[in-house]
Amino acid sequence: MQKNFRSVAAIESSELIRREDDIYQKKNDIRSEYSRDYTRILHSLAFRRLKHKTQVFFNGADNDHICTRIEHVLHVESVACTIAKELGLNVELTSAIALAHDLGHAPFGHQGEDVLDDLYVRFLSTRFWHERNGLYLVDQIELLADEEGNYRNLDLTYAVRDGIISHCGELDDNDLRPRSEYIDLKDFSSKGKFQSYTWEGCVVKLADKIAYLGRDIEDAKMLGYFTKRQLDELQDLSLVRKDRSVNTTVIMHDLILDLCENSDPKVGLRLSQTMSDHLNRIKNFNYQNIYNNPRLNPYKAYSELVVNQLFDYLLSLYKESDTIRFIVSQNYDGKQFVQDFTSFLMAYCYPDLISGIERYESLQDKYKNQKIYGDLSERKVYIRAILDFIAGMTDIYAVKCFDELLRC
Repeated sequence: MQKNFRSVAAIESSELIRREDDIYQKKNDIRSEYSRDYTRILHSLAFRRLKHKTQVFFNGADNDHICTRIEHVLHVESVACTIAKELGLNVELTSAIALAHDLGHAPFGHQGEDVLDDLYVRFLSTRFWHERNGLYLVDQIELLADEEGNYRNLDLTYAVRDGIISHCGELDDNDLRPRSEYIDLKDFSSKGKFQSYTWEGCVVKLADKIAYLGRDIEDAKMLGYFTKRQLDELQDLSLVRKDRSVNTTVIMHDLILDLCENSDPKVGLRLSQTMSDHLNRIKNFNYQNIYNNPRLNPYKAYSELVVNQLFDYLLSLYKESDTIRFIVSQNYDGKQFVQDFTSFLMAYCYPDLISGIERYESLQDKYKNQKIYGDLSERKVYIRAILDFIAGMTDIYAVKCFDELLRC
């Protein structure tokens, strides 16, 4: 039986569909504002790169069956939309939030996020967390070409942007309801500080947790992470019937049904106490036997080395407002990734920094986005540009860049 969760905050009000800037309109467009957001996210380069970003286990493109970030995102979308439909929520909004929720992830999974966080603290006196980076990315980094071929910022709706920054599924919030006030999303100073402004955002937050636990178990079993004792312990976690496997399908099915049965607009989105305890037991098992498994230590050390070496090298190229001209004059030091970084800088710097450089000057007029790096006269701005560039990398590309350092 479908439940009507639609609250005043979930209706397509002017607040929720507000964009930072009006995006160009298409003739005879049949899509809603949220469906249009979904398409813009789907077409973005950041979304495409998720297929080569680690979820938990680095696959190096040599194991097609290990979950990557893009598969996780699609799992979350599936779970969230199933719940939203059953509860009478806006499925298009739910789908857009789910598709975008992990765009801010760094290469090398949460280990890469930890390394970037250390660099943020050391050089920028702030913290890196992927939910805030996701909002920053869709607001100021990610670009799409308009009908004239000019590159502009995504300009997503407030409701989708709010869902991105408020989605943290790692916090133990099993009873959720949306906040009541419309806020400036820059007020999010830490992960989980505020709940989402919509029921749909809250659904995605819970779906994130439902989706990753079972899939991580399947990958760990495939890679031989568990001993016989741990496999027996895992089987003991199964509810209802001991003959059922504890895998993605079982975990998702049980949790989705329980959530829909026990949620109500008056009490919020919630699991039964039995299922909430079950979810936490699985989560604790995963942390003890997967995420903190010593087998991941070499990978963690390697990812730390790669990110830090790339950062140090790019930082060594800084020449204030002459940085781009200096790098070009050095013929990019013979490294493709340095040329890629210079092209990245070009899109977000003032035009006069590249005047006379034919390779970039001819493209400048096509970039109508915010020039967030200005004239590069401030070292911290240049450092932020480096960290933005690294955060957007896939694992495979980061390794390729590191290999260039080793060869040259």
